[in-house]
Order: sequence, then structure tokens, then C-alpha cells
Amino acid sequence: MLVLHGVWDGDALAVWGEAESPAAIPPGAHTGAHPFALTAGVLRAALSGAGVRGRPGQLTLTLPGDPTGPVHSSLAPRDTGPAGAHPWTVPAVRLSPAEATEFLSAPAPEGTAHGPGTRHLRAVLDFAEHLVGTGCVLPDLVGRPPRARWRPAPVEQAERHLSALTAALPAAARAHLWEADADTVARRCVLAPVELLTDAVARRRASTPARPDPERTSSPEAVLSRALTGPDPRVDQGSADRLRGPLRRWRSRVQGAGRAELLFLLREPEGEGPQVWSVEFWVRSAADPGLRLPLEQVWSGEGAAWLPDDVGTTATADLRAAARHYPALRQVADQAAPTHLSLRTEGAETFVARYAPLLSGAGFGVVLPEWAGRQALGLRMTVSDGQGKRRGGGVGPTDLVAVSFEALLGADGGGEPLDQAELAELSELARLKRSLVRVRGRWCEMDPEQVEGALAAMRKRGRMRREQALRVAVGVEQTPVPVADVVADGPLGRLLDGGARAELQPMGSPRGFEGKLRPYQDRGASWLRFMGELGLGAVLADDMGLGKTVQLLAVLTDERAEGAAAGPTLLVCPVSLVGNWRREAERFAPGLRVHVQHGPDRPSGNALARLVGACDLVVTTYGVVARDSEELAALPWHRVVCDEAQALKNHDTGQARAVRSLPAETRIALTGTPVENNLGELWSVMDFANPGLLGSAADFRRAVGDRAEAEQGEGENTDLVRRLTGPFVLRRLKTDRSIISDLPDKHLVQTWCTLTPEQASLYKAVVDEMARRLDEADEHERKGLVLTTMARLKAICNHPAQFLGDGSALVGRSGKVERLEGVLGEVVAQGDKALCFTQYARFGERLAPYLRSRLGVPVLWLHGGTPRSEREAMVERFQNSEGPAVFVLSLKAAGTGLNLTAANHVVHVDRWWNPAVENQATDRAFRIGQRRDVQVRTMVCVGTVEERVEEMMARKSALAEGAVATGEERLAGLSVEELREVVRLAPEAVAG
Repeated sequence: MLVLHGVWDGDALAVWGEAESPAAIPPGAHTGAHPFALTAGVLRAALSGAGVRGRPGQLTLTLPGDPTGPVHSSLAPRDTGPAGAHPWTVPAVRLSPAEATEFLSAPAPEGTAHGPGTRHLRAVLDFAEHLVGTGCVLPDLVGRPPRARWRPAPVEQAERHLSALTAALPAAARAHLWEADADTVARRCVLAPVELLTDAVARRRASTPARPDPERTSSPEAVLSRALTGPDPRVDQGSADRLRGPLRRWRSRVQGAGRAELLFLLREPEGEGPQVWSVEFWVRSAADPGLRLPLEQVWSGEGAAWLPDDVGTTATADLRAAARHYPALRQVADQAAPTHLSLRTEGAETFVARYAPLLSGAGFGVVLPEWAGRQALGLRMTVSDGQGKRRGGGVGPTDLVAVSFEALLGADGGGEPLDQAELAELSELARLKRSLVRVRGRWCEMDPEQVEGALAAMRKRGRMRREQALRVAVGVEQTPVPVADVVADGPLGRLLDGGARAELQPMGSPRGFEGKLRPYQDRGASWLRFMGELGLGAVLADDMGLGKTVQLLAVLTDERAEGAAAGPTLLVCPVSLVGNWRREAERFAPGLRVHVQHGPDRPSGNALARLVGACDLVVTTYGVVARDSEELAALPWHRVVCDEAQALKNHDTGQARAVRSLPAETRIALTGTPVENNLGELWSVMDFANPGLLGSAADFRRAVGDRAEAEQGEGENTDLVRRLTGPFVLRRLKTDRSIISDLPDKHLVQTWCTLTPEQASLYKAVVDEMARRLDEADEHERKGLVLTTMARLKAICNHPAQFLGDGSALVGRSGKVERLEGVLGEVVAQGDKALCFTQYARFGERLAPYLRSRLGVPVLWLHGGTPRSEREAMVERFQNSEGPAVFVLSLKAAGTGLNLTAANHVVHVDRWWNPAVENQATDRAFRIGQRRDVQVRTMVCVGTVEERVEEMMARKSALAEGAVATGEERLAGLSVEELREVVRLAPEAVAG
């Protein structure tokens, strides 16, 4: 007979085993190092009898015995103390909560028996079953990224049962936590399994709903319902943000139904007498938290109408429950009428730092003084620009400025100044490791290291380079104490005081500019001019189609009209946009002298120097800069502009280094997508515009980048990034009606497709092959295999012929192509025009003639190999022809630089897994000049990798370094289990 022991370890049940007696161990079944523990193989064979498999692992357990060897559990004393127990590492099998419910609810597998820890967990599972069966569960959101979970409802009976389970915890169930305190053991061995097993039981009992129509079930409530009843608990960040408030209020109502809540209030010492703090016990109404009463008045009979009759009983029970999280409460929890807990200052420090968050997280009310958690110290930075101004009133990034610091009591910018004597006194308290101190008659939380840092900053006066002063002022260059306020004069003060944009002088329509700027374009051009006068780089990150080209041309025209230009502007852009810039300059700024530096016959040497000297604008490409970087860097550029500046996002490429090497008095980055994959791309664009301002790429990533990405758009690190880049980035969105009110709406629709049996067969074969090869591959081979497999599966989702590459017929073999034909048929019937984007050029070559034959309308095809003259002719034909038409485009070749507003339908045939790239393509139609609403469809094969990959990406908060070229690069970092789940073919994927 084998005995199966169990301990709850993190988020799993860890099972280990031994023979019933030492003599009964089967040959080859023990580990050798530990004479009684079973191997993982024997354990998994035993567990298979309960229908579970689990994952092999190891446990370090403190077991009865001595250093020479353990004592078999059947021979060990019932209450073995630490002196009679020693650590041993044993094989174990980890079961997920769902597997744990199967194992614990089934009879012991044949030939096995449950040990005391496993029997205790069976009791925990019975409690979870009871909670679910009686409806004592509530939905909630946990973790980052957010996941839906069923949690026990906070009822009094549950508290009593939890206390009983904790008291009955056998030593075997805590063998992995022998040195932990009682609170940790209760939390990890009782509370954690109750939560996770309750969720698993509720999911098992939930009836799986029929697959809803995706277009009608995008509400947060529907997302939560799927996450609570389906196999995937993840909830997208947007839905989670909208759900958290209602879920919290729901839980609060249940928790407070018919009872009062216990509240802990920290009271400061009064006067200059003995420094005695007090944690007072109050009760408050759950229905109206504004109603509250000290527990002292409850005991004295001074009740209130809102108090339930059993308030004393529930308050005492709550106090005992709170003692699990705050052990100091045990000394008063058993008193007849407890009212408060007295503390010395050291105890108050511990309460504020450690136990108040634990109590709050456990659902108890905690009221701290207003200073708690607030930054006590800040610095006021004073920067004197002096009189050193350059041409046009500008300043240089390397100019020196005078800098001094003043310490503030309070880090909100409005704090009271502290002198050096006061800081020195605080420093003495800091030396005694005191974090709660009394300053100017009031208590505050003080970081000892920051006191020393503030003293050092005040003693240090001097000069620093302007770019360093900027970095310190906006928080990029860290100071020992945060800079809460900046006082600066001159142009730098105009920028840092936050009034720069408000003080912009309208440009209007410059003399020589053929056209009228929209109000937001006027503000943008004026801002670019202002930043140039300061000698600072700018990132104009307006949404696609808002006219970044026009705004830059207005600035150049204004400079020429005012005689302020100090040299030519070099504009670097993708080759596909060279013609567009030349035509737009001829249209809006015909007086500008423009030269296109491109092609095999482009001038060089003295000829180029003479030509550049006579030009206002030189247009070239990223490729030319990479090849001719030394020659271009030797010319006197007034300004360097990068259009589609996301081309610089990978800062280590030769192309990016070549562009950054170009010297200029000022720089401008134009981009509609400053961030495509990660914040490192924003750093790269900013580093081009203002070299060194954000520090090195590694420093930026380490300081804020990685943490901000993990926050997924909301959090203090994300706010910090906005503050760091805000003065230098101007971004406006087309959807902002205060910016542009005459642009129609964009409607996003997911179009679900099913695979044909042929597609499903090919898909399954590729998945099976990947699974087999993954088991045999090393790390290097695995990465290539993953990326190759993803590409093959996406090709199958498009069409078997694309995957096979055999030139076979397209008709009737692809669910996606059939659905695409239906969608475009409706578009054509309405007399509209559509854009169809695919990332696969060879697929597009076959798709275009196929659609032409099936739809009976013009179907154009544009790809990377299309000559520029043909490209321009196709765009002209599509824009100006009468009647319906379809334009099939390669995503990479046509994602930028085209104006295709004749289309009011956009279809993404296959997914790029990068929303920024898809949005760029969509904005070929959704831009200024569009007069109709634009419907954007993304085609997704249900139950395949196309449906799962984006969800899997949300789980990967930290992006692999350097994996920014394509979104699919990130897939190489997934675990084998995750990969198999991503590519698994769901039953609903196949039609009929």
C-alpha cells in the first residue's frame, strides 16, 4: 500500500508519496536519497487511477527524523517538534486546482491511501463544494493581467469554518512551511486552497454557454461570463477596468448585508507627552460607510439605529479573524470588551508599512492619517537660464545653466521649505532608523535615505548642461528626492512651466503657403516652430491622416517668408513616400526649393554640397542615409526630419544609427504610431529628436519601461512616461471631436470564419508535427520551429493552396476566402469600394484575379514590387473611377503613404498581430477627405491560432529584448504548454 501525502504549494496541490511501511517499498520505487519517498514516475502512475496526470517537480519538506535519515510517517511521533525534524527533498507531482478537485473528490486509487495532509485538503474541498452549492460565491478579478475568479462570499459561517480548518491543520500539511509563522501557514495552507478550489468547483459546475455571436457579446459583462465559465479566465484590460467598480460594490453589499463592518483607525499621539499611538476599533455600516461608531460606545450601550442586534458578536468574530493578518491583535481579541490596541512609535511604523495593507486586502476597513503613504519630502529645483540665447531666441542643449535645490515638506509642489538645520535634525532621527517623525508640530512618514539625499542636494549648487537640467526636471535623471517643483526663467521656463502650448503664437497661413491650415494644424505648426526656437527636438505624433506633412511644410514656408531659416532641412522618409512629399511641396509650398536625393544618379561630393546650399528642403530615403551617411553628415543641416519615424524603432540597426549620426541644430520626428510593440520604440524616437534626454535605452527600460508595459496602459509608471515625454511629444487623434469634428466614424467588426475539412486536416497535421518536434528540440531549434509553425498555421487559415504552394484551384476550399467573397459581394452590391490587406504577397497575387472573376468588378493588386509609376496610376484609378471596386494590397507595401479615401470598407484578410501596423493600413481610408463612415473588418478563423494568439500576448507583459520587428517574434518565448494551447484546434473551428 502506498500513502499519498499532499501539501498546498502556491497555486497547486503538490502530491508526494511513501510506502505504508518501509518493508513495503516496491523495488526501484524509492528515490535513493530519501529511503521512503516514491519517484515521480510511480506517483504519476498512481495518480492516473484518479484520472489526473499533473506536472513532475520537487518539494523540500521538514520531516520527522534526524540528519542520518527520516522516520517513516507511520513510525513518527504524533507531534514532532523542530528538534526532531530535518529538511529532505522529495519528488512530487503538482496538480492544478481543477486536477486537485478531481483527485481529492475521487476514492483513493487502487493500492493507495490518503495521508493526513491529503485528508485535510479533502475537508477543504468539501467546504468549497458547500460554498458553491449554497451560492456563497461571488465573481471577482485578480492579478495582472486580470483574470476572472469565483471567490467565497465573506459570510460569518465561512469565517468560523475557516478557523476550524486552520485549527485542524496537521503537521504533514505544513511540512513545506515549517519555519513560517502561523499567519503565513493559515494563508497558504487554508485560505489559498479554499479560494482556488472554490473557483475550480464553480467552473466545473457552471454550464458552458453556447458560443455567442461575437459581434453582440463584446460587453464587459459578457467577457466576464465567458471568463468565469470557460477554460480561459483572462479578461481584457478595458473590460476589467469597467468591471472592478461594480464587482467591488457587489461584494461590499453582500459582506455588509445585515451586519456592521469592523474598522481600524490609527490615532496619532497628542501633544508633546509620551509617544503612545492607538489602533482604535470602530464599526461602520456596510450599507452606508459614512455611518460609524467607536466600539467603545457599542460596549457601553450607546448604540445607533443602524447597528444590527448582534454587532458585538460579529465584531468579536471579525477581530479574531483580523488577528490572522495582524498578530498583535491577539493580545486584545479575547478581552470581554476590546476597544483599542496601544502601540509605541516603532509599532505604529510597522502597522502603517506592513499590517494596514494586509488588513485592507483582507476586506477590513483601515483609516490612516492623511500623511500615510504620501511622499514627505520633495525638492524645488531652480534653474537660471541667464542671457545666453542663440539666433532666434533659441537655446542649445549643451549650454550651461545655474541650478540649485531647496527641500520641501511635501512632494506635491506646494510644500513648505525646510532649512538645513531642520534637515540635520531629521537626519539624526533617520540615523536611529525612525520612519515616523514629528516635523513642525505634525507627524509624517520620512524615508531616512531621502533625508540624507535632500541635505546633499541643498549643499550642491552649481551649473549643469541644459539637457541634463531638462532630464532632472522631467524626472528622467533620478535624484535622491523627487523634484516636486521647477522654477526656471527664459525659454526653458516657458517649456517647463507647462504653459508652452498656451503661449504659442498662431502661425496662420504663412506668406507663400497655398492652402488654409485647420485650427489644430495651425497649433501643431506653431508648436514645431516654438520647439525649434528653443533648439529642442519635437515628436509630432498626430494620428494618421491629420496632416503632419502640411504642418511641416507650413513651418518651412514660414521660415522662408520671415528669412529665419539658417540652412536646409533634410527630410528622411520611406522610398514609397518620396513622390508624395515632392507633390505635396509643389501643391502647398511652391516657393520652396526642393531636391530629391534618391536613385542611382543622385549627385555627390561638391555637386551635392552646391545643390544643398541652394535648397530649402532635401528629400531622401532611409536607405540612402544608411549608404551615404558620412557624406550627408558632413553637410550643414539646419534641421533633420524623419517621416514615419517608427522606422527608427529598432535603435541598434545600422539605418537608425546612420540617421542619428546626422548633425543638425534641431530635429523633428513625424509618426502616427510612436509605440507599435513596446516603450523601447518610444525611447528610440525620442532619442533621435533629443539625443540623451531619456538616458540610455537600458536605463530607460530598467527605470520605467518594463514596469509601465506591465501596467498595460494604466498605472504610476505609465503616468511617469507621459510626464517624461509630454513636453516633447504632440499627439492628436482623429477620434477626438475637439480636434476634428468633420471626420466620420470608424466601425470595427470581427468576422468569424470556419475551416473546411481540408483546412482542418492540414492544421491538425502541422500541430501534431510541432508537438513531436518540440519534445526533441533544443532552445535554439525551438525558436525557429515556433515561428515557422505560426506562419504555416496562418497560411492554412487563409487557404490550403497558400500552404501547399502548388498553384491549385481556390474555389470551395477555404472558409475564410468564401466568407471574404460574401463580404465583398455585399460591398459591391451597395456600389462601394473596399481595401483588402494581406501580409502575404504570393497569396495576394492569386487572390486578386480570383476575386476579379467572382465579383465582376475591377480588382487592383499592389505589392512591394509594384513600380512607382504603376503604383501612382492604380491609386489614381481607384480614387477617381466610378462604380464599385476592390483594392487588394500587401500590408507592408501599402501600410503607409497612400490616400485611398474612395474606399469606405477595409478588410484585414489575415492578422499581423500588431494593432499599430493594422491601424496604419486602415488609415489609408480613414483620414481627412473621407466623407463616409468606414467599416473595418478583421477576419479570424474561430478556434484556431488566429483567435488565441492575441489573448496569449496579453499574458506576456514583459517583451523579449529585441523582439520588435514583428509581433510573432514574441511567440518564441512561450512555454511548451502555452504553445500547444495556442495552436490547439478547437472543435468549433471546422464548418458543418
